Amino acid sequence: MRKYRHAIAVIVLTIVSTVGLYALFRFFLFRLPTQASEEAVVIDGLADIHFWVQAFLFALIMVIMLYSVYAFRRQPGDETDAPHVHGHTGLEIIWTVVPTLAVIGFGIYGVVLLNDVLASEPNERMVEVVGRRWSWQFVYPDTNNKIGEELGLVVNEPVVLHMRSEDVIHSFWVPEFRVKQDLLPVNLVDDNPNNDFYTLRFTPTEEGTYKVRCAEICGLEHSQMFATVKVMNQADYDAWVTNVVANWFSLDDFEELPNMTPEARGEIFYTYFGCNSCHNLTGEPGGAGPTWVGLYGREEVLTDGSTIVVDDAYLHESILNPNARIVATFKPNQMPQNFEDRFNAFGFGDADQITNDLIAYIKMLTIEDANASE
Repeated sequence: MRKYRHAIAVIVLTIVSTVGLYALFRFFLFRLPTQASEEAVVIDGLADIHFWVQAFLFALIMVIMLYSVYAFRRQPGDETDAPHVHGHTGLEIIWTVVPTLAVIGFGIYGVVLLNDVLASEPNERMVEVVGRRWSWQFVYPDTNNKIGEELGLVVNEPVVLHMRSEDVIHSFWVPEFRVKQDLLPVNLVDDNPNNDFYTLRFTPTEEGTYKVRCAEICGLEHSQMFATVKVMNQADYDAWVTNVVANWFSLDDFEELPNMTPEARGEIFYTYFGCNSCHNLTGEPGGAGPTWVGLYGREEVLTDGSTIVVDDAYLHESILNPNARIVATFKPNQMPQNFEDRFNAFGFGDADQITNDLIAYIKMLTIEDANASE
């Protein structure tokens, strides 16, 4: 027994250190959010294995090193040389083969889990997702194509998201679901299978309210690119559709646009094209773009030192060619440069028509603000 005392001590210390390090990693340093989807259980299981392996490898190396420093330290009066070791073929083969097999094993296991996570489910519900600087928009085909900025889901119901970006690279991420998908603008890539959307599947398992975050740095307001996710039981979901979603604008209502006033259409376009993500209606400064309240008719100082009055011509130019003339308090390249193309592809009028409707809405806000101030 005395012959193996060092080996036994190292084994015991390694086991104790591994358990302690795993607890440190898993419950203190790298605490994971709530598991709120079926995929979270699978992905956390893989992460858990990695925690154990990392804890074991770190413990093995540190225990052997520190134990050797202590147990085999030079004794007082010992001036002899230690044994010279030039290598051990068997040990070298082991520490080459074992890690190689482990990496291959993890690779195979990861592929199996990935295929499981990406597999389609019967009766999965589809929601369309649009990412843009700096907001998320959701379209619900099963509720007459209603459009909103809130993602509503039914607990334990599989969902598939058809997602696309309208400007730069975004990444759809709900930490509690553990799934994430990058969205590249379709004009930047050719490897998108449908050339129009990316797909993400998951099944929420915990009722509650969560947040969609953008996990890809996408500009000035990246840190504020949130959207609310509500996971509800069927009864609450039905009530949410009746009381909330029913009040949203619908793609099916676009045929009514010609019958609306320019101001009413502008109000719809304000949300539909994501103007609300940069231009607030509270009158408060500090956003990526100016507030639309009290904007029309205001005198602004431009970056070249000249001044301009915000009128129809300036607004028209600023919407379709945002970098033409920049107000001194704002930065260039914050507003998407592709609104003219998006407006022309919308299917109602053309870019000039939609731009004029937005200008009419801005005018209305200015008039309402002036009346309220009197």
